[in-house]
Amino acid sequence: MQSMQRTDDISPMAIAHTVLEIPTDASIGVYNVTERIQDFVTEHKIASGQVLVFSRHTTTALAINEYETRLLTDIKTYLQKLASPNDKYLHNDLHLRVVPPDEPINAHSHLMAMTLSTSEVVPIVKGKLALGTYQSILFLELDGPRERTLFVQVSGEPISTEV
Repeated sequence: MQSMQRTDDISPMAIAHTVLEIPTDASIGVYNVTERIQDFVTEHKIASGQVLVFSRHTTTALAINEYETRLLTDIKTYLQKLASPNDKYLHNDLHLRVVPPDEPINAHSHLMAMTLSTSEVVPIVKGKLALGTYQSILFLELDGPRERTLFVQVSGEPISTEV
């Protein structure tokens, strides 16, 4: 049986979280949240670690991709082809379900979200998100416009303050 030796040179780990509010303005929209995530990492002085970004809704998603105008249009077009709002869905039979009075017709939005991701984890190196040249953290609204939130948790080794 192996035993682990304790060393005193293990760096302390810092963990912090927040909830970002994201008001959306379109039924399908793509929002670049990279700067807000980097600001949170910087505020908490994490040198090396990772940041988790988690969508708290069943009709939103996250992706890491390029934030370029024509690609954003392509993404919206692709998603509408993937799950057309004009198709017939059982979830939309509101008269057969117990629902609140403001329940939207949104099965297509749930299906889009299921094909995407609800979270992303990005490494932090030297206090910066370790994203590629054209990579951004994108929040996708699939059933807007609405007030949305993202859960963000950063963890890692704090920036050294030793001189």
